[in-house]
Amino acid sequence: MPRKTVVMTNQMITARGLTKTFPAKGHAVEAVRSVDLDVADGELVAFLGPNGAGKSTTLRMLTTLLPPTSGEATVAGCDISRDPAGVRRRIGYVGQGSSGGHTQRVRDELHAQGAFYGLGRRETRVRAEELIESLELGQVANRQVQSLSGGQKRRVDIALGLIHRPELLFLDEPSTGLDPHSRANLWDHIVDLRRANGTTIFLTTHYLDEADQLAERVMVMDHGAVIADDTAWALKESLAGDRVTLTFATAADAASAASRIGGELDGVVVSVTAHGGDRALPSYIRELGDAGLVVEAATHRRPTLDDVFLALTGRSLREEAAAPESAVPDAQPVPA
Repeated sequence: MPRKTVVMTNQMITARGLTKTFPAKGHAVEAVRSVDLDVADGELVAFLGPNGAGKSTTLRMLTTLLPPTSGEATVAGCDISRDPAGVRRRIGYVGQGSSGGHTQRVRDELHAQGAFYGLGRRETRVRAEELIESLELGQVANRQVQSLSGGQKRRVDIALGLIHRPELLFLDEPSTGLDPHSRANLWDHIVDLRRANGTTIFLTTHYLDEADQLAERVMVMDHGAVIADDTAWALKESLAGDRVTLTFATAADAASAASRIGGELDGVVVSVTAHGGDRALPSYIRELGDAGLVVEAATHRRPTLDDVFLALTGRSLREEAAAPESAVPDAQPVPA
């Protein structure tokens, strides 16, 4: 498995052999299979994978909403099995659904969340106003949650997750369903808050551009196991390679070119995956020109995280994002 060696003393998450098995129709379904992972203090890590890969189950175990079948994990300095209350005091969790009570006012929801975490009234009021200002919720602070737009609701969710100043914030598909402007706006706020507070962020997302641009490290999960763990750049370099396409005047010329340099043939177009494609492209043109094959047009494209995912799993994560979740038993939250 492509994996980056993490050598840091301040670990925010450490898991070893984390496993979750569900009973299903007389047999066991292993949703998470002996996962090891490390997240350092202050990191922003993106957790990618197809529907049913085990991402949400892993998050639920790390946030103590679901007990592991076996294995162990320490989150924010607390053991998830022996001290779940300690974990919950130190983390924030923003799930896929809206957290706010639909008929409650935004400000009231923040005050109630502060009280839930044991903050004093004055501290809660001050903290709520800080978040209202930093997340630009001032104009809607006295409105009911149900009256807000999708982007506003997600900012409320972030505020609820941050009210107690957690050391670690879990974000499960935080921008799903938002339009591009609202997505960009939400991430601007999250990045600003992280910069100001040094919060560690562990997120799942189907938006690969988010993972590519924001995460210092990317983990890919499939069939319940972590199959890759490194920076986005390193994964693209080692697993995907650049995409070079060459267009010819005739299908016969394209076939001759494909026989010389390899690649995939599609009519008059030859596509080649090559590391260092910017250097390979002129080399291909020279080689084929020497053989009397004239390249009519050429393109060079850098790999994306979707190319990485395709190389690892044989599937496109963009296609997976549009597919329904597989039928793994849905875990119910454990009462606090």
